Amino acid sequence: MKNMLIAEDNKQIATVLGEYAKQENFNVFFASDGTVAIDIFNKESLDIILLDIMMPQKDGFAVCREIRQTSNVPVIMITARGEDFERIMGLDIGADDYIVKPFSPGEVMARVRAVLRRMEITSSDQKRLLKYNDMSIDLNSYTVSINGRDVSLTKKEIELLWLLASNYGKVFSRDNLLDSIWGYDYFGDTRTVDSHIKRLRAKLNTKSDYGKMIKTVWGVGYKFEAAENED
Repeated sequence: MKNMLIAEDNKQIATVLGEYAKQENFNVFFASDGTVAIDIFNKESLDIILLDIMMPQKDGFAVCREIRQTSNVPVIMITARGEDFERIMGLDIGADDYIVKPFSPGEVMARVRAVLRRMEITSSDQKRLLKYNDMSIDLNSYTVSINGRDVSLTKKEIELLWLLASNYGKVFSRDNLLDSIWGYDYFGDTRTVDSHIKRLRAKLNTKSDYGKMIKTVWGVGYKFEAAENED
């Protein structure tokens, strides 16, 4: 049985989500504020977290940042606000998906299943360490280092880099990347890919020139490749 944490200060919403989760054979923990959510995270072995943004003590963004310091447990952020900058911010700090109220509990459980499927596919891969010259990408620990120095990347940025670097020279369309990294059930658009690529390039370029190897193929998408004429 998998463990789910529902961090939501609206008791009615938490109760309904909990009932649906139990029907999906989850053992459910509840937190009504961010401090309690972190406490449960530290004490229990969790398989997935439903995380409301607007909570007392610590908001969902702060909770997600703290979780990502030590864990890659799947996080689906839930909020009553759906502005693009909040959605992008949530994904940038390491959330796996983002859902806006009002929603149906069935939709939330479908998102949960989709995220867990992607995790299972990733975990089943035998090759989890990729090296390119002096750059190392380790999906076991979700770390990237260049010349022995760690590069601070979000979970999605690491997954993007892994996909591109492990398919040297292959061109991925924005839709390909959106489907591969965020999943077919992700309700987003290709701007999410562009914003992540922009930040990934910038972060890599602070340590080396690897960011320049993420090439734009105009009108198509992106690829990882060395070339004389950099973007």
